[in-house]
Amino acid sequence: MQSDIDFVIIWVDGNDPEWKKEKNEYKGVLTKEEDDSEHRYRDWNNLQYWFRGVEKFCPWVRTIHFVTWGHLPKWLNTENPRLNIVNHRDYIPEQYLPTFSSHTIELNLHRIEGLSDLFVYFNDDMFIIKPTTENDFFREGKPCDSAILNVHCYNMEDMVIMAPFRDIGVINHEFRMREVIKKNISGWFNMKYGINILRNLILLSCPRFPGMLQQHLPTSFCKSTFNEVWDKYYDILNETCLHKYREMTDVNQWVFKEWQIASGNFYPRSTKVGRNIPAYNIDAAVDCIKNQKTKMMCLNDTKMSQREFTNRVKLLNRAFDSILHEKSSFEI
Repeated sequence: MQSDIDFVIIWVDGNDPEWKKEKNEYKGVLTKEEDDSEHRYRDWNNLQYWFRGVEKFCPWVRTIHFVTWGHLPKWLNTENPRLNIVNHRDYIPEQYLPTFSSHTIELNLHRIEGLSDLFVYFNDDMFIIKPTTENDFFREGKPCDSAILNVHCYNMEDMVIMAPFRDIGVINHEFRMREVIKKNISGWFNMKYGINILRNLILLSCPRFPGMLQQHLPTSFCKSTFNEVWDKYYDILNETCLHKYREMTDVNQWVFKEWQIASGNFYPRSTKVGRNIPAYNIDAAVDCIKNQKTKMMCLNDTKMSQREFTNRVKLLNRAFDSILHEKSSFEI
């Protein structure tokens, strides 16, 4: 039996006129290094299925911390004893507010009052679609994760791709790759990773960490990791949090995830625990949900026309309803 485990999910209602008004007040003229893409804030109208999935497939969760700018879904049962509504101003230091950057919202999660020492972080596009146990996320008090090397490739059209470079830069400043792997051979060359072990074998010749594979799935964290990185790299995290929008020089929450792996504070987990599916591949997403092919999945939003978006919302939510048609106690 694990210690108490919490879930944290961040959410924004991109259609809220008050939120839009405040965002526009700080928007000004965006530079090429800032990101205010529409699909960053788009609502797929499927948040109710996130709560249904958690209640049905993760009954062991202690508390859900629902992080929001201030708006709430009309259907949300705010009286649910396992729900903690968290406003940005409740935990993010005042000098960073208001913020329209998910990086700032993520980097300060450890400051949420009452948050468990062990918690799982979700974006609002990450869902539980099959029964889970605590051991899917933590074992022996350690976060479950996959230590797999990866090569980051820069794309000029997606400037926020620089965050992984910044993250791994922090890791390389703090850790020596070969020493890390030597101390934890079984963590890096684990049969649970399948063919991905070849990545580690091939990239082992690199002089330092080239990057780490990110599956874009719910991430298990120790609150102590946030405190440790903030203590040692305050200037870098502070710089990111001062940005109102996502910028090229930012780090993101992956720096904590990679820190846990590099420090050996993780328990090896199969990459097959979940899938990250781009929104344009709606058929694969629908199939994954209806047939419950994995325990968790992420629907990675991409740029598309309004007509495409509307059609995909209908198909996706119809699939969710096929396995999660009953209301949860988090709904009125």
